[in-house]
Amino acid sequence: MKPARYLGNELGAVHKPWESANVRWVLTYPEIYEVGASNLGHIILYNILNAQPRQLCDRAYLPALDLATKLRDTNTSLFAVESKRPLIDYDILGFSLSYELGATNILEMLDLANIPLTWAERAMDPNKSYPLIFAGGQTATSNPEPYADFFDFVALGDGEELLSEIGLILEEGKAAGLSREALLLDLAQVPGVYVPQFYDMADDGSVHPNRPGVPKRILRRVADPMPEYSIGLVPYVQTVHDRLTVEVRRGCTRGCRFCQPGMLTRPARDVDPEQVVNAIEKGMRETGYNEFSLLSLSCSDYLALPAVGMEIKNRLQDQNISLSLPSQRVDRFDENIANIIGGTRKTGLTFAPEAGTQRMRDIINKGLTNEELLRGIKTACEQGWSKVKLYFMIGLPGETDADVIGIAETLRWLRRECQAQGRKRLNFNVTISNFTPKPHTPFQWHSVSTTEFKRKRELLFAEFRQIRGVKVNFTDVRISAMEDFVGRGDRRLSPVVRRAWELGAGMDSWWENLDKAFQAWTDAIEEANLTWKYRQVETGEWNIFDPSTPAEAGDASTPTPQHPNSELETQDSKLDFPLPWDHLDTGIDKQWLKDDLQRALEAATVPDCAFEGCSHCGVCSIDFGHNVVVPPPEIPEFSGHFVPNKDRVQRLRVWFGKQGDMSLVSHLDLLRLFDRVVRRSQIPIAFTGGFHPGPRIAPANALALGATSNCEIVDFELTQMMEVDQFRQTLAECLPADIPIYRVDAIELSDPSATQAVHQAEYLLTIASQESGTSEQWQGWIDQIKAATEINFEHTTKSGKKRVVNLCDRLLELELTQMEPVSVRYVGTCCNDGNILRPEHLIFMLEKISDQAIELRHIHRQRLILQHQTDTVAI
Repeated sequence: MKPARYLGNELGAVHKPWESANVRWVLTYPEIYEVGASNLGHIILYNILNAQPRQLCDRAYLPALDLATKLRDTNTSLFAVESKRPLIDYDILGFSLSYELGATNILEMLDLANIPLTWAERAMDPNKSYPLIFAGGQTATSNPEPYADFFDFVALGDGEELLSEIGLILEEGKAAGLSREALLLDLAQVPGVYVPQFYDMADDGSVHPNRPGVPKRILRRVADPMPEYSIGLVPYVQTVHDRLTVEVRRGCTRGCRFCQPGMLTRPARDVDPEQVVNAIEKGMRETGYNEFSLLSLSCSDYLALPAVGMEIKNRLQDQNISLSLPSQRVDRFDENIANIIGGTRKTGLTFAPEAGTQRMRDIINKGLTNEELLRGIKTACEQGWSKVKLYFMIGLPGETDADVIGIAETLRWLRRECQAQGRKRLNFNVTISNFTPKPHTPFQWHSVSTTEFKRKRELLFAEFRQIRGVKVNFTDVRISAMEDFVGRGDRRLSPVVRRAWELGAGMDSWWENLDKAFQAWTDAIEEANLTWKYRQVETGEWNIFDPSTPAEAGDASTPTPQHPNSELETQDSKLDFPLPWDHLDTGIDKQWLKDDLQRALEAATVPDCAFEGCSHCGVCSIDFGHNVVVPPPEIPEFSGHFVPNKDRVQRLRVWFGKQGDMSLVSHLDLLRLFDRVVRRSQIPIAFTGGFHPGPRIAPANALALGATSNCEIVDFELTQMMEVDQFRQTLAECLPADIPIYRVDAIELSDPSATQAVHQAEYLLTIASQESGTSEQWQGWIDQIKAATEINFEHTTKSGKKRVVNLCDRLLELELTQMEPVSVRYVGTCCNDGNILRPEHLIFMLEKISDQAIELRHIHRQRLILQHQTDTVAI
């Protein structure tokens, strides 16, 4: 349905000659293209690897269902988008495992690539050379054990430097003719590389080396952000994050006790402000985006944020750009940050208080007081926002019903305090997530109860019904249950993950697949005789705030798990029990996590060590580095908001073609492409007025997806006069080769637009009938259509009404042009009022006359004929 996902011809895509590389990578993102192609880490690693000599890196994504079905039906292997080569041809495949349930998508991709799913199966056939399969990303770094069977190795932590080192070892190993096992032994010596097959799991779930020469604990890698590698990959289709994204700060030292990314990315490292500004200015001009985002786990903790944002707004003042920020700290939100967000139209504003009462925010170490929360929301109201998005969690350790209801009370209080005369009512979009304990956090020992989640949701439902202007979204409890079940599991879950995929799990976080995925996971757990373990997720296993009360472990027949679950065990012994991820050295001392858990029990907070005293978590060292905080520079004086230049000085009409791969780019995506091309080429385009001004770029008529053409027309209106030849050359330099420019004319501003002027179109159709007819039969059918006075077609209008139209009134010319393959040429009406004879209409006429099924194989538009004009273009 969206073939442009798989073209691999985006701006910024790298096409290296296959023979020039000694090591050939594929970075595979196990989500559909719109998600994967906009992931910043994916873009950065792709650019870094392709910058290495003798290394080649292509990309692959999870195919949507339509392509996945087609691949299986035609026995075609999943391919890399740049070269279209099967994934099995490459040396190494890297998967991003960013959330617990993403492994089923990885198995789907391996199966579509005809690659065995486990390392043991791949090593079984010495005569077959399979790529090395590895995973990176947050979940892989946190706890790779439930997926240990599938990967040859796991890359822990930041990959910017690590992947380059892996590439060099692969190159040397290939040159030396090393076996697969010997190559993995070499890789195991690299800090940050974990090879699961060289380790065994003990009965208690702990993991230990099974051979000499591999480290007992594997170090997490740390690298500094590299903004210069963020530029590139401008997709033709609209992606989830359709903007330039630049990382300004990596790591977070706030110490929120539920937050795994905050623990796994320490220490905090700021990027030099000038480096950020230069990367954004260069990136915006090279990509043509109209929006950029500054990325960090806690963007407001980047103290240079107001200065950087203001400097960019001033430098690109004439470009109609806007800045969006991810969820930010409400206690740092002030007028300086408010002034840099958005453009001519304010973007959304998102804060994450996480809990509804001060007590709960202290337990989770959010570091946010009621006064700071109110001050931030008031600032937003005063700066013109009437709607704010807020994130909360339920099921947190130590939470009571009063804390849950406190979420609704907080919304009432904020609205009451922010209400002012003459100001719009403050509305909220609220997302309620279910807390799931994560490895490497102080709450990793806690367990939750899905039964309690459901009860607390009902409490909130009852409260929210009484509050107007609040839109609430609850995370599905089933997703949270599966994330918890898998995320803290050990190697015994690998067969469960595989079986869940076999039963249909995949894209499990997408709501349309949720029912099917949940059933698959449930059945896989039951088949593995682990229902007792899942029941602990349903009922709760151990509340760290009530250690004296044992878990409800289920019925008496439940087997005794190797886990702290007995009344006789003290809290200390439970905390000392081995965890499946203890062999991973993230830098944070396990004793510090225990101590911080004790502080949570006492509702004691820990300050942010990037700005106050050291919290002694253990990260700062030679291996992991230290916090790097850049002092805030002076905020430049604001030079004013973008004012759209609506002066219409010149209109240029462009005749262009849509050929090759670009025929698979939709009409709306083509409009977005023209907008970005105009920005990249610095053409002085005029803007519309209104609340959301847009460039004055007006195409004549939409072309069907997959159709080619050499007669498309688009009008550009400029604020300054340009020589026609200069405009043509400037535009052509920034357009893909498959969009050639044939002609550019300067026309009067008072002339009808191209949309209004087009009244006829000429097409060449390649077709085939169910039973191949003779030349005489085809000519006879053509003659009958030309002689007919009425062939009615039932048309459904945009409003859903049925309307019968006579297609004969819309047909002007028709002829058979060739027989092998069969081609017909026709000229039909093509008016802006909907009086159009589309190619599918002509097929309907042929089927009506011939009484046969006619297959439309290709559409080529040869001419768009303008009213009152004889000078049309036909190439």
